[in-house]
Amino acid sequence: MSDLPALTTATVWAILNDEIDDATANRLVWLCLGYQQDKTTGEWDSSSVALDWREPYPEPPDFIENRPPTVKLTRSIPAANKQLLKEKLGFSGYTVSELIPRKTRRATIANWLLSYMQIHGIADS
Repeated sequence: MSDLPALTTATVWAILNDEIDDATANRLVWLCLGYQQDKTTGEWDSSSVALDWREPYPEPPDFIENRPPTVKLTRSIPAANKQLLKEKLGFSGYTVSELIPRKTRRATIANWLLSYMQIHGIADS
């Protein structure tokens, strides 16, 4: 997964602005959760994934296509970090005409990644 963009606020904006494809957005979360893919076999190793994710999702879930893992992702964001899109990026949300599941799930991914960055002290370089 070395071909992933760096985890920066620019990358988070690119997810929000639909400039990064769904597969790449998913892969960024998978990497942060600990999922690792064998480059030779393509099989997933979830041994580094927290048990509360590994048990229901032994293979990484598609957060954009499937609601249940996205709900779990939302619930895993600490309360103090729920508003990071607004607080850190000044993101005011999508317009009513843009409120479709795919975009709201991308916003969830973006907020989760900002929370991950905050928790792990990842700052833009």
